Amino acid sequence: MSGLNAKFRWKWDNMNIAVYAFDGISMFHLAAPLVVFETATALGVAPGWRTTVWTIDGRSIRTSEGVVMDDLAGPASTNDADVLVFPSWPLDLPAPDDGVISIIDDAHRRGALILGLCLGAFPVAASGHLDGRAAVTHWAATEALATQRPAVDVQRAALYIDHGDVLTSAGTASAIDACLHVVRARLGSVAASKVARYLVVAPHRDGDQAQFIEQPVPPQHDSGPIRDTIEWALQNLDQDLSVDTLANHACMSRRNFTRRFQRATGTTPARWVLTRRIDAARTLLETTDWSVERVARESGFTNAVTFRQNFVESLAITPTLYRRRFS
Repeated sequence: MSGLNAKFRWKWDNMNIAVYAFDGISMFHLAAPLVVFETATALGVAPGWRTTVWTIDGRSIRTSEGVVMDDLAGPASTNDADVLVFPSWPLDLPAPDDGVISIIDDAHRRGALILGLCLGAFPVAASGHLDGRAAVTHWAATEALATQRPAVDVQRAALYIDHGDVLTSAGTASAIDACLHVVRARLGSVAASKVARYLVVAPHRDGDQAQFIEQPVPPQHDSGPIRDTIEWALQNLDQDLSVDTLANHACMSRRNFTRRFQRATGTTPARWVLTRRIDAARTLLETTDWSVERVARESGFTNAVTFRQNFVESLAITPTLYRRRFS
């Protein structure tokens, strides 16, 4: 789901981002949200974004690599946070204390976005704000999360899942994907691409894309037709991309193609095509003055009505309003 959920109103250009740190956190996990959001500020696409690192008592910490960090903020720094980030959690997965839960509850109550990146999904789930909803964490900890919080629908394949008010991501590097998604959702794909280009990472990986988990990797010759068909589809989004068309391009039966496509991408062919078309439409809305009808046609939608319906369903905003905000 999109972070542009209409239920939540954002100070798009001015946001306070509070990133939680604890004794024993790895430097990479802590750095992932910091480098994305600070780069957005440094490049001028988010000049009003301010990032603070805080601990539950405001004292210094020692990272898992042995680096001591001091001059950190205390919990009071979260009082006006628009984004509250838990970039990780101790490896023994302890239950968060009442102070952490209270901070999450207060932030959620005033409409802040809560990010639980990697094992950071555990304190967010413990707050109850993911009950009855899907969430993701590092693949090695999915069973532990499901056991600790049975009310949460724990997913294994997603890189990140955004409910608009709460977002969780999978392990390690997918935190960068999730944070780039936040930039993209609030500042547009051009801004996210600029940040990603500077960081030399992919600007957008689909939130339904499968993670690498402990399972056999398909042989290279087995994934070739799928990869070739994906590359072809990306160059022909305005053409018929039905499952049968894609399967024929890959020289496979519909059933075999669907099974192998989902194994390779973590999503169905139809959902993948729709997401890519929405992505193409977003870029066209941001970078051209074409009519909505032409954007719909060039993105592969049958008509403007179908385009608007799918766009609103995916992003909770109309194409016209999206262009007004991001062009």
